[in-house]
Amino acid sequence: MKLLKYIAIAGILSMTSCSKDFLGDDFLTKDPLDQLTDPAFWSSENNIRTYTFGFYNSYFKGYGSGFGRGTFYDGQFINDDFIPISPNEIVVDEFVINVPTSGGGWSPTLPASQTPAGVTSYYSRIRKANHFINSVPIAELAEEVQNHWLGVGRFFRALEYANFVNAFGDVPYIDRVLTEDDPDLYRPRDSRVYVMDKVLEDFRFAAEHVRASDGPAQQAVNKYVVLAYMSRVFLFEGTWLKYHGVDEAKATEYLEAAKWAAEQVVTSGAFSVSNNYRALFASESLKGNSEVILFKEYAEGILSHSAMSYNNLEPQAGMSKNALDSYLLSDGLPIGLSSRYENDRTVANALRDRDGRLVQTIAPELRMMNVRSNFALSGYAVQKFLNESLRNETVGTGSLNITDAPIIRYGEVLVNYAEAVAELGTLTQGDLDITINVLRNRTGVGLPRLELVGNQPAVNGVPYDDPARDQTVSSLIWEIRRERRSELMFEGLRLNDLRRWKKLEYADTDKNPTNNRGVYIVKADYTDEQLNGITIDGANEGYIIPSASIKRTVQDKFYLDPIPLDQISLYESNGVELKQNPEW
Repeated sequence: MKLLKYIAIAGILSMTSCSKDFLGDDFLTKDPLDQLTDPAFWSSENNIRTYTFGFYNSYFKGYGSGFGRGTFYDGQFINDDFIPISPNEIVVDEFVINVPTSGGGWSPTLPASQTPAGVTSYYSRIRKANHFINSVPIAELAEEVQNHWLGVGRFFRALEYANFVNAFGDVPYIDRVLTEDDPDLYRPRDSRVYVMDKVLEDFRFAAEHVRASDGPAQQAVNKYVVLAYMSRVFLFEGTWLKYHGVDEAKATEYLEAAKWAAEQVVTSGAFSVSNNYRALFASESLKGNSEVILFKEYAEGILSHSAMSYNNLEPQAGMSKNALDSYLLSDGLPIGLSSRYENDRTVANALRDRDGRLVQTIAPELRMMNVRSNFALSGYAVQKFLNESLRNETVGTGSLNITDAPIIRYGEVLVNYAEAVAELGTLTQGDLDITINVLRNRTGVGLPRLELVGNQPAVNGVPYDDPARDQTVSSLIWEIRRERRSELMFEGLRLNDLRRWKKLEYADTDKNPTNNRGVYIVKADYTDEQLNGITIDGANEGYIIPSASIKRTVQDKFYLDPIPLDQISLYESNGVELKQNPEW
């Protein structure tokens, strides 16, 4: 509970000036509103620690708060895991279908006193990180103490720049606090490789100097949090550079960095896979869970969310047939090869003899519109985040949910490791056995070992090749990507995966109709009232078309966000050209 309180006050502390005397001689001396300038403040490690909690809500959103969405919903609206829900779906999140006049996350690094109220941007958070990094040395703390907190500050700056590059590609790199007349205030865009090299420097420093333990266990940034995020960030960037044809040598360097970071976590022995997959997402408390590297704590009357209510009580989009079809059968083979696959004519059939993560993710019954109040448009309702024991309690309703949210977990690190090594072309059976096969050995998953036979995926010594495989992707990479999708379903990572692989086309409903297909039904089994508004792809029976009038059409320009028009004009008025991203 103490951490929740610290985080609540940290945002205030991190944006408040420190005056030497209360209404004394310095009362009329106005310090910058976004800075803490008193050396006495920085001489206290507890003050510094509390200040860093002001970063947490920006990066560790978890399930959000109240009815606000958290990380697991961010950026999910161009996606093949669930069906499209609105014709303007891309407007809902960071991806915008039109070039914004303003906003969009891009603004110059103005001091807080020069920034309009309520405006946040990548640079406002970068400025805060730079201020922290510049301020820690003020009090001349012991070297270990100073390096730890510099590492924490550089970790947050690295995360912010990684997110900035993720959104816009080339961005200006600023590593100091700017004044309103600084010539770098309107710095031209630096290449994404230049910026990500700086990000890698920050991560390496943080990985070396941030403590293995500091503050509340699994709730504060430590060495393993840094390494886990490093594996995520550089898997993204390495594969982006590789598949977008930017820089092959740098792609290899970044993939090596992702592998190294993940390997440090694996070999540390500090974490192990939990034997209850669903409990990772639906527990009242994640304290002590062996798989959780960092989590966000929720508590009744202090901080709550609505993710569980959405799974239990509210209408939802639901899983797509495309996502369901991607899960393996219990013999380790895809639906196009397994003799255990009967059909998906009922929900029970669709879930039978499958990867156990599927039945822990999808409700076991059909939830169709007009039949259930808590329906899923596809009929396949998500239950991954539902705590069954709390579903009928007050804390299971509305925005009062109190289940803890995993921020980053060991399961992701394992799939990061496996993919990075596979992309480097050095994957061995030993690598599979310490990553993917550890996940498959989780209680309730029930899949055989993934094997390598002649650089092909195999089960029980027999190689196989999924007939549904994208022919531009090797069969081995295809299976590793499948494992990642199954392990991380609905955890807010799928869109970035499609973007880095240059496979946004997978989310296009014209190219992949199963993105907009749900449960198979027979009309004769339902009344006319129950069928009102329901469209299927056959005359008398077939798959529900959840969004019959909606198409998700993906364009190449969606790989990067557009730069707001006011920023292009602002740069131009200051004599600098700020080029718009391609095709916007």
